[in-house]
Amino acid sequence: MKHLLLCLLIFLPLPALSADRVALVIGISEYEAIPPLKNTLNDAEAIARTLERIGFDVTQLSDPGGDAIREELSRFSFRAETADLALIYFAGHGVEVQGENFLIPADAQVASNRDIQAQSVSLKDFLASVDRARKMRIVILDSCRDNPFGDSLASDTETTGTAASDAARSVGQGLAAPSPDRGTLVAYAAKDGNVALDGAGENSPFALALIDKMDDPGLEISLMFRQVRDEVLRLTENRQEPHTYGSLSGVPFFLAGGGSATDAPGGKAKLAWSALRPDDEAQFRQLAAEGDTRSLLGLAFMHLNPNEDRFDPVEAARLLERAANAGSAEAQYELAIQYETGRGVAADQVRALELYRQSAAQDFPDAINDLGFFHYHGMMGLPSDSAKALALFERAADLRHPQAMYNFAALIDDGLIPGKGPKEAAQYLYQALRVGNQDVLKILTEHPETLKPATRRALQEELKRFDLYQGTIDGDFGPGTQRGLRRAYGLES
Repeated sequence: MKHLLLCLLIFLPLPALSADRVALVIGISEYEAIPPLKNTLNDAEAIARTLERIGFDVTQLSDPGGDAIREELSRFSFRAETADLALIYFAGHGVEVQGENFLIPADAQVASNRDIQAQSVSLKDFLASVDRARKMRIVILDSCRDNPFGDSLASDTETTGTAASDAARSVGQGLAAPSPDRGTLVAYAAKDGNVALDGAGENSPFALALIDKMDDPGLEISLMFRQVRDEVLRLTENRQEPHTYGSLSGVPFFLAGGGSATDAPGGKAKLAWSALRPDDEAQFRQLAAEGDTRSLLGLAFMHLNPNEDRFDPVEAARLLERAANAGSAEAQYELAIQYETGRGVAADQVRALELYRQSAAQDFPDAINDLGFFHYHGMMGLPSDSAKALALFERAADLRHPQAMYNFAALIDDGLIPGKGPKEAAQYLYQALRVGNQDVLKILTEHPETLKPATRRALQEELKRFDLYQGTIDGDFGPGTQRGLRRAYGLES
């Protein structure tokens, strides 16, 4: 039986990815059937230049129709899978219809709510296209302007009476609040239900603030958006307040000049909190005092850095306890490790297991994967239970946990998962490559014989399905397959 991976122990000296930060910038000014917008193309062009300057690989669309947007989202989604960070910026008309947000393409011919839903692009599609970026996903909408349709929309033809009246009113002012997944940030130019201003100059107030703050080296991203909000409030004399939605991971991110956090592997990335500028650290301490769980996590990681004078596992545990009690799944997981190892607290397996389970109940993949190991090996006072372990590995794998995807593929390859065979094993291995699992890349390129021939052939089929391999399906991982594996990982275009 193959060795299962609990954590990433091997960090290969890999060449740089083809693009570790990708962005799609869309600006629409000239609409075919609704009023134009003055500054949106200027905003998109300025944002694209800024992103390119700070190291993004940028694709830009100007006045695209609906089909062009959807086609580019599909291409961008594939590119985003091997990027650390994927960002979409949209400047144009956007409306809310019955609680769902839609971005209006240039060629929309809208006479009813149903037309909006059929011809526009949903915010859900934007979120789906960045969803598989490895570390962070950002969607920025400078599209909360006045409803361009006014009162002109007809109700849907089959809707009558009171329902028709409700439908006619269902296009709201501004956009509805989104609910992005963990690790995804959605930024609105104006808070949900409110309207953004186009600006008196060449750019909107929101775009001006973004351009200014994005370019600030070493400014952590959550603080960046807070400073954008403050700047827009100042520029608009408190008439417009941007807002962000979503929860970020406990790893710090810097759009400009702070690559160490995203470049570092595993737990080392968390230690990048120690690199915060003193004024930024002070802001995080203030936010932590107000109960912000991500700030509590960041400060805890600062106190867990053994290379820092402020190394203090006891204080770290106290901060993690506050964040865990506030419901942070990541804090629950990190605190579980503290109790398991006795770092900063008295070792307590019962408390650790309770915290692992609390975190897993919120679908935190690391906790689910670790619980799988505990059940598989009979650790943490648990009896060995392979059935529970396999169910947990599958659950973590389906949440795209890198090690769990390899673990589950290995178990399928060993014939231990009823109803699953080489095709499913290959799919998990392919996805493990896409999320950047270096261990899997090393195993597949250096020791492919650890997999059965049928699984190797199925993996070649999977590579061919995505146009990453054009050779013979023979299970021989020669130069062509090796290149396909590297391309799947993102090392070659």
